[in-house]
Amino acid sequence: MRAHPVYAGMGLTIFEYMSGLCRDGSRVNLGQGFPDDFGPAELRDAAARALSERSSQYPPMAGVPELREGVAAFYGRTQGLPLAAENVIVTSGATEALTAAILALVSAGDEVLLFAPSYDLYAPMVRRAGGVPVFVPLRPPHWRYLREEIEARITPRTRALILNDPLNPTGSVASEAELAMLAEICLSRDLVAICDEVWEAVRFDGKVHRSLLAFPGMESRTVKIGSAGKLFGLTGWKIGWMVAAPALAAVLGRAHQFLTFTTMPATQYAVAEGLAVADLMAARLAGWAATRDHLNGLLAEAGFAALPGPATWFTCIDLAASGIALDDATFSERAVREALVATIPISAFLEQGERTAIVRLCHCKDMVTLSEGVSRLEEFRRKLA
Repeated sequence: MRAHPVYAGMGLTIFEYMSGLCRDGSRVNLGQGFPDDFGPAELRDAAARALSERSSQYPPMAGVPELREGVAAFYGRTQGLPLAAENVIVTSGATEALTAAILALVSAGDEVLLFAPSYDLYAPMVRRAGGVPVFVPLRPPHWRYLREEIEARITPRTRALILNDPLNPTGSVASEAELAMLAEICLSRDLVAICDEVWEAVRFDGKVHRSLLAFPGMESRTVKIGSAGKLFGLTGWKIGWMVAAPALAAVLGRAHQFLTFTTMPATQYAVAEGLAVADLMAARLAGWAATRDHLNGLLAEAGFAALPGPATWFTCIDLAASGIALDDATFSERAVREALVATIPISAFLEQGERTAIVRLCHCKDMVTLSEGVSRLEEFRRKLA
């Protein structure tokens, strides 16, 4: 059998690998990012009601009007973006949104700037579209975007950049100056920006999220991608969206229509209801802030050095600064086998294969799970010494 070269030698993602080891219940899963709870009851009730009272047949390809209008209104209210329903294409999760955006905008031979560490979908999908991923390194502990390093990698074939802000896996946030610089580069070099902003509302620094879409001149060259799974902690619902200028959104929709075509209507209706209730997201964020603080406190008590992480569901620990003489991949593999705790090595987000000293832990778990996980890791650390 002949397989496409992008997929022929590809194994399971690190997330599925680690979660697979945890499914028998013997391990604590601090690896893959998902909450342990069932999500807001209000949204689950709304979905159940929609199953009984609304159609379960094909909804419109671009999404039910209620959700498209709800996304536009949500961003107008929370980020000051002047949007309407025609700016929004609903997708089956942000993964599909990213895929559709890349397939719609990247052609054979196009170079696409990716900031490393980067979410593991980006590079394979750029290659599947016929493009060439070009990596710009970000470095701990603050993971800053440096203009000279970005511009040094731009060539006449550079077509786009993919920006994930806040950044998974590091939990870091780009500064206003960095965002302005990226917008300037896009304008001066005629680049399209695909902005993976799924963590936009999971911020603990008290600052309002700002998208490249909001910067002057970026309206016609930015695709903003969001996720209800991250806003509400309902990752299995797989409701995402692309936001762009109407002409660009229409092109994105043509790629989307031949991927999933459309998405389950009941959950679309439920998310539309949830977006109108600010207290739902505020309550979720407060809960994740508490579990984040709990995990960081436990790690400090156990002698682990945590990096600054003002956003996302993730805390990173610096193994070297914690006195652990293992690289990240070795630590994660031994921890899941010996300590029975799943973590994610940052090297899984680096295509070049280099090992690091940084490991990612998910903090959106219940307090008991976090305590047990860190207790096991602390015991494992003592045995390493």
